[in-house]
Amino acid sequence: MLSGLGALAGARIRLWRFDGTRLRPAAGGDPGWAPPIPRREGPVPTPDGPVWLAPVPDVVGFWLEVDSADSADGGAADVTAQRILPLISIILDAARERALMSEELAGRYEEIDLLYAISEILGRTVSLDEAAQRIVREVSSIVGARRASIMVFDETAGVLRTVAARGFSRDGLEPVPVEDDCSVAARVFRERRSLARDPALPDEGDRLGACDPDRGYLGEAFVSVPICHAGAGGPGRCVGVINVTDHIGGDRFTHSDHKLLAAIASQIGAAIENARLVQLDRQQERLRRELELAHDLQLRLLPSPAVLQGDADVAARCVPAESVGGDFYTFSRLGGGRVGVMLGDVSSHGFSAALVMALVLAAAGIHAASSLSPDDTLVALLESLATELKATEMYLTVFYGVLDPRTSRLTYANAGHPHAFRIGSNGLSERLAATAPPLGLAMSGSIGRMQLAWERGGDLLCLWTDGLADARNAAGESLGEDRLLAAIVGWRHESPAAIVDAVMAEVEGFIDGPGDDRTLLVMRF
Repeated sequence: MLSGLGALAGARIRLWRFDGTRLRPAAGGDPGWAPPIPRREGPVPTPDGPVWLAPVPDVVGFWLEVDSADSADGGAADVTAQRILPLISIILDAARERALMSEELAGRYEEIDLLYAISEILGRTVSLDEAAQRIVREVSSIVGARRASIMVFDETAGVLRTVAARGFSRDGLEPVPVEDDCSVAARVFRERRSLARDPALPDEGDRLGACDPDRGYLGEAFVSVPICHAGAGGPGRCVGVINVTDHIGGDRFTHSDHKLLAAIASQIGAAIENARLVQLDRQQERLRRELELAHDLQLRLLPSPAVLQGDADVAARCVPAESVGGDFYTFSRLGGGRVGVMLGDVSSHGFSAALVMALVLAAAGIHAASSLSPDDTLVALLESLATELKATEMYLTVFYGVLDPRTSRLTYANAGHPHAFRIGSNGLSERLAATAPPLGLAMSGSIGRMQLAWERGGDLLCLWTDGLADARNAAGESLGEDRLLAAIVGWRHESPAAIVDAVMAEVEGFIDGPGDDRTLLVMRF
């Protein structure tokens, strides 16, 4: 790219980056030497002759080298630099934003993957020791710890018991009284705050580590995090402690490791509490509570209609066929009064579909805010999910539209979702046709977009999943798309919330049995 710019400007250019000690070539080739760092823009001598160096505006640490026919006096080089520098600044800024976005998305995937991995572990096991041991293995792998442990509070005895360990044996370890002043874990439990040993701070590290020589704490660094659980309708309580020590890299645990451990602890608090209760109660009671928790967690991932208050009137309802499902929707403000709305259906239901659904929502929020058009958003979404969709052999239908008040138009991309309609104020319905196959079956280059005029305050955007149209009664008769459309058209002059309530009530009165996941979204813009 830099060589092409240089050709346009009639000069050779090179980009340098300051690494804290000297300038190093970042683009444009390595000449085998490094120029001195000037105090300001201007000519500098080099083994190949004088060149012009100028700092890239708004991007710290980058310098642009221009070598032109007049570089000795700076005439043409200065002009060339001033022409190119704004473009270089834009390119570097965009690259930085992409890197930050990728890092944020990767971090979200890691947290979501671990959360659902733990949920799956506890959903398949009823032994506290077995579940905790697998959780320790997952946690230590992610944060890069050679040793890790989980200690669970025994309320009857008032002690912390080590129920799982990695990197050392828990055989023979005595329980730790929660009032033990010489135990880091007990202190973390009592104070409900994390403690860490940092080799860069030897006094603090020695003070924290000296009292616990037998419980896996001795090492270059450790982090201990309380596991807390907030029961429904009751005060939160600490149920245990997660400990990790001996970072594989040999250095201390990073601030990101601390944050991830805190997030893990807060997410698995209820799971650890439930696993502890399994030893005290029946297996079926524990399974029921786990499913209820998973149901609540999934529904909380879906946004509230209040997100669009003032820009659009929207109502939505999602009813999983099981405790969790694969239907999803999201909407967001995009600036300038524009709103984006997405609804989709993963090709399954239950926990496997819920895992993919959670990944979709995490990625959709990032891509919708950074993409310029709906088809670009779906392309980015497909690229983010390609590995997961291939591994699970799933696909998803998804509709994503953007309504713009300045143009009174709807621009949308539809990846194989058949249940997307515009209902006009005159009662006529128009199907919003697919512009691509479902994600997981589509190629990036096959995703297109469409645009149509929109009557503000009159037209309704109606999206639903096939669990509604395919719902069956006791005689085996399906509700059907025509009956759904007729119900929506009949209520079209009411608010979206009233329409959703009426239609879902009609569906619930018709069906017999759970069937598939059912989701309906209605928006008036």
